[in-house]
Amino acid sequence: MRSRRWRCAGAWALACALTACRTAPPSFLVPPPWEVRKPQLQAREHFDLKGRVAVATGREGFNASLRWAQTGPRSQLTLEGPLGAGAVQVSAADHELEIVTSRGERLDNAAAHAELAARLGFDPPLPSLRYWILGVPDPERPALEELDEPQQHLLGLTQAGWHIDYPLYVAVGAEMLPARLTLKRDGVRVRLLVDDWQP
Repeated sequence: MRSRRWRCAGAWALACALTACRTAPPSFLVPPPWEVRKPQLQAREHFDLKGRVAVATGREGFNASLRWAQTGPRSQLTLEGPLGAGAVQVSAADHELEIVTSRGERLDNAAAHAELAARLGFDPPLPSLRYWILGVPDPERPALEELDEPQQHLLGLTQAGWHIDYPLYVAVGAEMLPARLTLKRDGVRVRLLVDDWQP
């Protein structure tokens, strides 16, 4: 008899526990406020990514694969596709720029800017792009931000004459980073798809 009472009591306790589990409100991860996330991302000095770019300038256009390694203020890019056969190496830090073409030519500063502008159809804003690719504005320039309030990340950004759209983000560890962005300025459109983030 006592065993039967214990079984009944145990069944009742289990039913109560299951009911509590069913009715407990779900917990959601609340993203940090934008004014907290933004300076954290702007201060990030190290990240790596692999992706693809599609550039359209008037009637011209090309596709290329992209590898980007950020170390402190220095951006190291490898583009495969737009500047002839083989890969092109780009190194940028502050206002310094150096490229090594697929033919092994090494150009820096003004000559490097001129070469990139001639080959790509525009001079890429690399000092700002290192921030835009993380989904934040360049802290050195004024910007207009369009914010997704619930998710606390950018939907759009206008800065330095460029407009950047952020249609897709992906979880990278505990952070949400852009997986796709589109840059537009004066008839130039650059689409960037990130295939792999290594923050």
